[in-house]
Amino acid sequence: MKQGFVTAVMDQYSIEEVIDFAASNGFECIEAACWPKEKAERRYAGVTHIDVDKLDHESAEYILTYCRERRIEISALAYYPNVLDPDLEKRAYCIEHLKKVIEAANRLKVYMVTTFIGRVPDLNVMKNLEIAEEVWGPLLQFAEELGVKIAIENCPMLFTEDEWPGGKNIATSPVIWRELFHRLPSPNLGLNYDPSHFIWQEMDYIKPIYEFKDKIFHVHYKDIKLNKEARSEVGILAAPLSYMIPRIPGHGDVDWGGYISALLEIGYQGAACIEVEDKSFENRKENIENALKISRQYLKQFINYPELPDSPKVRS
Repeated sequence: MKQGFVTAVMDQYSIEEVIDFAASNGFECIEAACWPKEKAERRYAGVTHIDVDKLDHESAEYILTYCRERRIEISALAYYPNVLDPDLEKRAYCIEHLKKVIEAANRLKVYMVTTFIGRVPDLNVMKNLEIAEEVWGPLLQFAEELGVKIAIENCPMLFTEDEWPGGKNIATSPVIWRELFHRLPSPNLGLNYDPSHFIWQEMDYIKPIYEFKDKIFHVHYKDIKLNKEARSEVGILAAPLSYMIPRIPGHGDVDWGGYISALLEIGYQGAACIEVEDKSFENRKENIENALKISRQYLKQFINYPELPDSPKVRS
């Protein structure tokens, strides 16, 4: 597995600064944020490390050269909107930008895009699956033509009151994945597997790794800490952030030994990217960098990640 991180937490850094940090701290890859350059509706959205609206041949070659000289790969281009937004104007905008990200993945020779299926929050799962077929059929054909894989994260996007009642992403459970892959049987559609989202839903996050081993295209390392006392007060129907907190790996409830062991057992050799959404580490640059360093160091006990490299010799 290639050790990397999701760049969205480094929103105050340029793409060069992100790559330099990765190269200097033993990482092998980055999942690069590719949101449109505009005000974000939520934290960790709206981050643009690669501006796909301006990515031409020259700028793509610059990024590829910068990465190559520092021995860093781009594991995926990341854009996580609600592609099934009930507002048809917003939906069309998300689809068009996602297509630009897919084109950029081809141009950068990344061939992987991480995103959400999306959801109309006030419709049930079956109705959403029907809409997903209509929206994603053409999108997947477009991705196939460009040789790009789509890795769907299993985050429900159901954390705060404004995301209720159903959240903004239906691809949250094995039952739904089976139906989704049946309706959209593209070899280019798979999963960006994140164990943390199973924790607060009280689901098994180890067993599905074996069933969906051929559909796991990319994985995340993020942790969740449940506050069971708070949950006993508000109940499971409350907004999840009222009884759980995102944490860095090792500071929450994920069994990282079991999770990584299962990935190794199925022969997974793709990217494994740390995702930092831990508020304890996000108030200044030093803390953000420490979160990534601490996470990498913690995860080393479960897999033999490379030692910190010598500083690559690069052009000034």
